[in-house]
Amino acid sequence: METTTFDATDGFPHTALVGVTDAERTLAVQGDPRAALPLASVSKPITAWGVLIAVERELVDLDEPAGPDGSTLLNLLDHTSGLPFEGEQTQAAPGTRRIYSNAGFDALGARVAEAAGMPFAQWLAAEVTGPLGMQDAVVTGRPSAGYRASIEDLLIFGREVLRPTLIPVELRDLALMVSQPGLKGVVPGYGSFDDNQWGLGFELKGVKSPHWLADSFAPETAGHFGGQGSFFFVDRSRDLAAAFLSGVPFGDEHKRIWPPLTEEIVTRYGGR
Repeated sequence: METTTFDATDGFPHTALVGVTDAERTLAVQGDPRAALPLASVSKPITAWGVLIAVERELVDLDEPAGPDGSTLLNLLDHTSGLPFEGEQTQAAPGTRRIYSNAGFDALGARVAEAAGMPFAQWLAAEVTGPLGMQDAVVTGRPSAGYRASIEDLLIFGREVLRPTLIPVELRDLALMVSQPGLKGVVPGYGSFDDNQWGLGFELKGVKSPHWLADSFAPETAGHFGGQGSFFFVDRSRDLAAAFLSGVPFGDEHKRIWPPLTEEIVTRYGGR
C-alpha cells in the first residue's frame, strides 16, 4: 500500500481521508485507512447493494409496489417515487421526475426488513458488510444517510462493485445503468439538470456540469457524495474506485477541491 498526499487538497481547511483502489488491491491511501467517519448519503449505495441482494434472493422484486401509490421498489431506488427529500407528502407522480429522496431510501430499508424478517441493519451486516470484511462499518443508522465507515471499508466496497461477488454481474450492470433516462431533477448543492441521470442507488455522471466529479469522467461513472463531506465513485472505464471522507459538512471548499482531486486520482492511477 502506498501512502500519498494529493495536491488537490492543498488549502482544504480540514483533515481529509482519501483512498484509491483497482479491482484487486488498494493503490493509495492518505490518512488513517481505519478511521470511521460519517458517510451521510454515501450510505445509499451500500443500502442499494443490500436491497439488490434481497432482489436476487427473491425476497423482494424491483417491480413490486413500494412507497407512495403507484410507486415501485425501482422508483425508490432511482429517486422517481415522487417522495420529497424528507417526509411523506409526494411531489410528483411516480416515474415523472427525479426527486432526490432520503425518505425513499428509508422506505427501502423498511421494505427489505419486512421481507427478511429482521432489522435492515442486521440484514446489511449479515449480507453486505460482514461477508465483504468491512470491519469498521456501522450501519445501524438511517438507510438513507446514517452509516459510518472507513476509507478501507469503502475501498473494499469499491472492489465489490467492480467485481461483484454478492450479486450477479447482470444485476450490478442494471444498478449502474441509467434508470428512466431524460428525467429532470436536482443534484443537491449543484442545481437542476434536464437529464439527471441515476442508476439504482448510484448517481451517474452523465454530462452534468458543474459536478463533484471532474468533467473528463465518462458519463457512466457511478458514485455518490454526502452532506458530511464524503464521496465514493466507481469508474469502470478505468477499473478504478476511490473514496473521500472529511466528517465536515459539505460546502464550498468541497466543491472547490473535488473536481481537481478526482481528476488527479484518475491521472495518477487510471492508467495502471
